Amino acid sequence: MLPTIVLVGRPNVGKSTLFNRLTKTRDALVADFPGLTRDRHYGRGVVGDRPYLVVDTGGFEPSTDTGIMVEMARQTLQAVDEADAIIFMVDGRQGLSPQDKVIAEKLRRSQRPVILAVNKCEGMNRAIVAAEFHELGLGEPYAVSSAHGEGVRDLVNLALEDFPLDEEEGETAERIPKIAIVGRPNVGKSTMVNTLLGEERVIAFDQPGTTRDSIHIEFERDGKKYTLIDTAGIRRRGKVFEAIEKFSVIKTLQAIEDANVVVLVLDAQDQITEQDGSLAAFVLETGRALVVAVNKWDGLKEERREDVKKDITRKLGFLTYAKFHYVSALKAQGFPPLLKSVDVAYAAAMAQLSTPKLTRVLEQTIEQHQPPISGIIRPKLRYAHQGGKNPPIIVIHGSHTNKIPDSYRRYLEKSFRSAFELTGTPLLIQFKQGKNPFENKD
Repeated sequence: MLPTIVLVGRPNVGKSTLFNRLTKTRDALVADFPGLTRDRHYGRGVVGDRPYLVVDTGGFEPSTDTGIMVEMARQTLQAVDEADAIIFMVDGRQGLSPQDKVIAEKLRRSQRPVILAVNKCEGMNRAIVAAEFHELGLGEPYAVSSAHGEGVRDLVNLALEDFPLDEEEGETAERIPKIAIVGRPNVGKSTMVNTLLGEERVIAFDQPGTTRDSIHIEFERDGKKYTLIDTAGIRRRGKVFEAIEKFSVIKTLQAIEDANVVVLVLDAQDQITEQDGSLAAFVLETGRALVVAVNKWDGLKEERREDVKKDITRKLGFLTYAKFHYVSALKAQGFPPLLKSVDVAYAAAMAQLSTPKLTRVLEQTIEQHQPPISGIIRPKLRYAHQGGKNPPIIVIHGSHTNKIPDSYRRYLEKSFRSAFELTGTPLLIQFKQGKNPFENKD
């Protein structure tokens, strides 16, 4: 699973600026679950030499005894507890503060790797600015500028250097689909897992609440082997605490990254929330195959069902590649078609696409509709080959491919999907521009 870096520090030291730089997006996942007073932001890190998850916490003011700052501090400590590495940010322009010392002491007790980042050092003598922060006793302070990106890549690589890349799985393990069951608390994930397993393997409750761990469970159905990844949402017997203490977005995101197919569970008796959309968007961003299970369908009247379907289409319309199933985990209704869609999605995600057939489909698609002219230039597409699996990546070589609009990319995607029956998985189209042999020649 991907390692997790948590950004910690007082308010206004530049954590959000660094988060936005590391993720290169402002579209972060927000944990808006019951009990959360201030949001933590989650995203996929793209700056550095390897992938990771990054968490932006609220400002940490440990000297505050009451009010909203207490809740924010509690959320920060929760994130620290889930971290693989911590970047503790301080303000190089304001200098060392008493709050920094208190935070440093708490981080030392966490026994997590801590990297001390002295931010806002642009245009300053870095050695002099960082010198006073040695007093915190957290090792060498690293002077950076999150606003200008100075020293950021090296900082991230340093934080991740003790976490080796995952080894490639063997061929046998690769043939067993890994299915992550994800969704908001209380949508029926536990009941769905128990129904799939045919036994009460996990404890289901009728109230929001979670465990911090994702559980891998092997099972077999109709002669086929699967690995279920039961994400945050399951409560273990004797380990029931309030949701704020037990919910772990990080474990859910890591499970999505680790899966071949994700089953996103929605509650038909509740409206589609922003969190549902955020989870779905994260699945799409990671390129994972997806099946959507709309649970508790048996409890709705016919007219209400139509309203729910319209709401899903309106809010999750970007999931055009996914199959939707309307099920009842409690009554075990609708599960055979759901598992069939999981099998189809897994096969599509892991499909082997031959270069000759890809190129033939490309040629036939171009014959029906050529790339549009850009100025006086019409892009030429010559051949295609597969560039990866889970999700499938199709690499198309040609000239002036940077002129191809998104609408034509979608047209190509639709053609390849139809030709190879790629249902349930995202499909990535990448263009490679051929080098001009006469470039730089007189």
